[in-house]
Amino acid sequence: MTEISFHFNAPDKLAHACRYARKLLQGDLRLAILGQAEVLDRLDPMLWNMAAHDFVAHCRGDADPRLLAASPVVLVTDPGQSPHHDVLLNLGDEVPPGFSSFARLVEVVSASDEADRQHARARWRHYAQRGYSMVRHDLVQKAA
Repeated sequence: MTEISFHFNAPDKLAHACRYARKLLQGDLRLAILGQAEVLDRLDPMLWNMAAHDFVAHCRGDADPRLLAASPVVLVTDPGQSPHHDVLLNLGDEVPPGFSSFARLVEVVSASDEADRQHARARWRHYAQRGYSMVRHDLVQKAA
């Protein structure tokens, strides 16, 4: 069963996604980041420009299949675009279709966007009703 965690109270969801991707790569895992095209357009340069020695190699889900296979991080608008299924990080509002094909699902929830928080509550209920247990990570407490 897919391991689901909610990272809530993120001051900046995209910055959190960058840090999470960097951390995950140190553990030699592969990551698919799911979001709308506009969100991924903003995230893409952030991953390249984290720091001179700290970029996160990645590609988009519509890249050449050889590049997709070699990339540790893939930015996708549909989870089905991902060639690997270690971890899916969801930046969207909806329950990702096919999330159960991933070993882990990470839901990132804004600290201040009430609409985002409401969508996250609906996703939480969806997973709970289907018997998934969720792990909570309060990003404000971790920062303190």
